[in-house]
Amino acid sequence: MTYSVVQWATGNLGRAAIQGIGSHPELELVGCWVHSDAKVGVDAGELAGDEAIGVAATNDVDALLALKPDCILYSPLMGQTPEVVRFLEAGINVVTPLGWFYPRRTADVAVVEQAARKGGVTLHGTGIHPGGITERFPLMLSAMSRDITHVRAEEFSDIRSYAAEGVVREIMLFGKDPAEAAKSPMLHILGGGFGQSIDMIADTLGVELDAERATGHEMAVATKPIDTPVGVLEAGTVAAQRFTWQGLVGGTPFATVRVNWLMGTENLEPAWSFGAEGERFEVEITGDPSFTTVFHGLHPDDIEAAQARNPGMVATAMHCVSAIPYVCRAEPGIQTYLDLPLVAGRAAAGLRS
Repeated sequence: MTYSVVQWATGNLGRAAIQGIGSHPELELVGCWVHSDAKVGVDAGELAGDEAIGVAATNDVDALLALKPDCILYSPLMGQTPEVVRFLEAGINVVTPLGWFYPRRTADVAVVEQAARKGGVTLHGTGIHPGGITERFPLMLSAMSRDITHVRAEEFSDIRSYAAEGVVREIMLFGKDPAEAAKSPMLHILGGGFGQSIDMIADTLGVELDAERATGHEMAVATKPIDTPVGVLEAGTVAAQRFTWQGLVGGTPFATVRVNWLMGTENLEPAWSFGAEGERFEVEITGDPSFTTVFHGLHPDDIEAAQARNPGMVATAMHCVSAIPYVCRAEPGIQTYLDLPLVAGRAAAGLRS
């Protein structure tokens, strides 16, 4: 069976998703929503950097819903609950990297669940971090240990690979005075998703967490001007940040999620670095036995290459694309990794039987 899909937004992730949908044997791209007027009417394949595929991008929401697609892959810059509710009530499944990974504590969970059941469809949150590294992979790996006392998922990334100036400077607050950056909204923005990851880990491993989570925000500043794809970061401004979220048991960390974002490793104070392993994701299980799994290959080889194609964005997109057939076949409601069968990718076209 082939499932019809609308791709919602065509940033780095959305472009990779268009390519992924096009190569998946069970999926067909039938529509594409864009925010920019300049992209309206442009073929979705061309927006993704490939040949035209006969699907013109549009910002006409009603026209896209009239297509009655089986699924919307929803990946705008910021997710909007009313939009998702509208899709679900219209009987359209939704896969998104923007939340709802394990939303038992979120304020909108009842509204979204009701919308999905009203429409007889499914909502699934997935991705990479959160959406994989922070909960799916730790839970999989936890099966190989007993008496687990701590689970850690951590990202080490050169943020120069993310050339979205508005986001990097005005939301992430790189290049700002440390006092201003200390008010960063990122602890809250990312904490919603990472908090769900922590809850999923704790619930699945049988732990009752303290009501309050621990959080941390550390910064390093530039010791001299640093040239980046989003402009020069002046000396004394924020050039590296570390955010931490922890689920506690009796005040002791049981689950830790952390991101380390550096604008390179030169001219920083303190002198942070990625260490011998370089850019990576890590998952650590502390128990019997204790072990660490390191993921390489999800970061670009160089900053210039990242502007055209970032492996981390492609992986995030493909985790969404690969989930679509499973989500379309699932029971109505919010469905997490704990509810769906094992989600797998597909072999290259020339190798399929």
